[in-house]
Amino acid sequence: MRETLFVQRRAWLAGIIASVGLAGLVVTAQQAAPDPQTAVNTAFKQFQTLKEGKNADYIPALAKVDPNLFGIALVTVDGKVFTAGDIKTEVSIQSISKVFTMAQVIQEQGLESIEKRIGVDATGARFNSIIAIEGVRSVVGTGAPEMNALVNPGAISSTSMVTGATSDAVWNKIIGFHNDAAGRSLSVLQDVYKSESDTNQRNQAIGALMYAYGYIKTDWHQAVDLYTRQCSIGVNARDLGMMAATLAAGGKNPVTGKQVMDAAKVPGVLAVMATAGLYDDSGKWLYHTGLPAKSGVGGGIIAVSPGKFGIAVIAPPLDDAGNSIKAQRAITAISNALGGNPLAPRR
Repeated sequence: MRETLFVQRRAWLAGIIASVGLAGLVVTAQQAAPDPQTAVNTAFKQFQTLKEGKNADYIPALAKVDPNLFGIALVTVDGKVFTAGDIKTEVSIQSISKVFTMAQVIQEQGLESIEKRIGVDATGARFNSIIAIEGVRSVVGTGAPEMNALVNPGAISSTSMVTGATSDAVWNKIIGFHNDAAGRSLSVLQDVYKSESDTNQRNQAIGALMYAYGYIKTDWHQAVDLYTRQCSIGVNARDLGMMAATLAAGGKNPVTGKQVMDAAKVPGVLAVMATAGLYDDSGKWLYHTGLPAKSGVGGGIIAVSPGKFGIAVIAPPLDDAGNSIKAQRAITAISNALGGNPLAPRR
């Protein structure tokens, strides 16, 4: 009886295979969903020994950061976290903070607030250019300045737009938004804050000029100080990965579940990241990856695959444009492995 039943089942299975083909029953390696942890591990091993680039040194504290620091964190929109390397050591967030202060202003005052006061165009100039300010001063008030909130003049201006009766009140809003996106309480790295405050004469000049031309309508000294403080916030790779994932998930922190920003306002943030997130090389980055991203001279880069994942890498040595070399290569490799490019045809 058992032998007969076995023969019958084998004949039934053979018939199914004959009718649909073996490929219809077996998922091949090419068809299998890519594994995020494998992609992260592979990129870490591939680029771990890369020695190109050098730490930023125009802020003395950044030159002292371990150049071998390398950590990767990928967080999916459903809250899964995949990491490799050092995800605990903190570096200063630097220009990545510009994204979240801009996002806070947009959240409070609407998408047009940044567009009309600062602008959303790539400048075609260095991130701390004064010439760029001079070049657009004639159109202040027209609603179409060639500026954005991810270069220093625009970023200092967006910091000045955060509302609050006192400096402390404004700061509490800024750090609070960053905390919610990261999913934990962050703090300022005091050595970086002091080092940067002692050497930020150019940003002070930018702040004064932006005030003179009407971009900053409050105390420009306070705006520069708070901007310097926000750039000195300490973050690790996991924090940055969580912040990127919050944007990928439509403004909702995928681990804590907190809605940090209205989903309808997130595309505006991602658009500015796409056009101006990697300094002078923003166009090259978008051309090769399609990912909205933001770098910081502390060595971090965040990148967003909308609806899929956020990814962050910390590796301090930078290229000539001020972007982490390891981070660019690792993020590109991981995104390619996982189909993260939002401009590519869907798999």
